[in-house]
Amino acid sequence: MTDRRLLLVHAHPDDESIGTGATMARYVAEGAHVTLVTCTLGEEGEIIPPELAHHAAERDDTLGQYRIGELAAACKALGVTDHRFLGGAGRWRDSGMMGAATNDRPGCFWRADLDEAAAELVTVIRQVRPQVLVTYDENGFYGHPDHIQAHRVAWRAFQLAADSRHPGGDPWRIAKFYYTAMPKSVMRRTAEAMRDADVEFWNVDSDDMPFGCADGDVTTEIDARPHVEEKLDAMRAHASQIAVDAPWFALSNKIGQQVLGVEHFILRAGVPGPSGAGAPYEAGGIGEPYNREDDLFAGIR
Repeated sequence: MTDRRLLLVHAHPDDESIGTGATMARYVAEGAHVTLVTCTLGEEGEIIPPELAHHAAERDDTLGQYRIGELAAACKALGVTDHRFLGGAGRWRDSGMMGAATNDRPGCFWRADLDEAAAELVTVIRQVRPQVLVTYDENGFYGHPDHIQAHRVAWRAFQLAADSRHPGGDPWRIAKFYYTAMPKSVMRRTAEAMRDADVEFWNVDSDDMPFGCADGDVTTEIDARPHVEEKLDAMRAHASQIAVDAPWFALSNKIGQQVLGVEHFILRAGVPGPSGAGAPYEAGGIGEPYNREDDLFAGIR
């Protein structure tokens, strides 16, 4: 199809690169219009390089402003030219990890009024008119309050954007709504690869991890391996939060993860398209029998 438009809703700067960077770069390269909406500035992020420690929230609290620049560099690496902060930069603040005192801070995203935040996203949807929207599942992928709220806001906006009674421009119905996903088989394979490479990793059974899904839940597998370098460059741009040693990376916990060129999704709403060829198992695909879409736009006329 022509004139493809993809909208991604992420909670903090760096989430877009880690979870969907290769997919974003692939669709940009294929000529799709890719819009990224980021819900906070990531002010509560845990800083890795000592030379950037002065930006921390408990010191001069300038991390959010610094991460605006990191995100701009990451978007440039991915080829994304349409990036927006939900409600404008700094409208809602990073809430911190679940259970932190910052969850109760006035103005944090976790405490945002759902309809108010969704209305801001409806405005973007009606301007961009995407066929596809990508965000997190109900658990925010791994339970972060801002990820959960991003899911709630995106799902509410998905519904309201098509409602002619809701203000904010001409109604627009998004054809397909996706969650990001991490299949358990991929997690196990990644752990094996890091064990073989003598890289520190999550040395627990994947079934005990706070994220990951059954292979059977995955509906869509995007093989974007030709764009791994763009993803790596985008992740390197987020130097305050990510340490990259290709093909591995780590966050502030210093636990290794693999940079993946095959990214997975679950279709939450919309009609699935036909099955695709699928990425080879050893490349990060989840193996036979293969009955998954290989294109987020599959089946859209």
